Amino acid sequence: MSAPEFVPSGAVSRKVYNSPPRRPGQWHADRPGEVVHSVDQPSGGALGNQGPDQGYALKLARRFSGQLVLAPGEHEADAMAGAVAVALRRASLFGRAPVSDDLRIAFTLFGYLDEAPEELVAFRRSLFDEVHHHVMHYREARAIAATVPEPTLRSSLQAVKEQHEADWRKPLGV
Repeated sequence: MSAPEFVPSGAVSRKVYNSPPRRPGQWHADRPGEVVHSVDQPSGGALGNQGPDQGYALKLARRFSGQLVLAPGEHEADAMAGAVAVALRRASLFGRAPVSDDLRIAFTLFGYLDEAPEELVAFRRSLFDEVHHHVMHYREARAIAATVPEPTLRSSLQAVKEQHEADWRKPLGV
């Protein structure tokens, strides 16, 4: 369909976009900041565990709001922050975004989904106290994630539940 007569012809014939000229050869990720392979990911104590869509863990954690069994003096925000750190570590081991089972495993390991023994409450209280203040307690959140051994993180939710019910220390490596 052609343009109406009252539309100036210059507006229709003017080209708005030009693509850059084609460059011969293949593109290579050779810039200094380019991460080419997962083994090239930076690692270290303060760098955490990289993985895709990690912010989704915060949305998943909010689904547990009001369902956690807390001892007197414990705060839900601390429990969620520590569990998110564990869930992100677990998800990154599998190279995927976090899922609800990652958080369920974290909450199960530290006894937040049922009544926990006093020893476990004392253990988790020392780890989780005030950890929801991310700016000041980032290293503490990383320490919570590092507390859980990798074989436990690679286990299924059912296996973690069974180990936790038998002896809460075993899946935590305590």
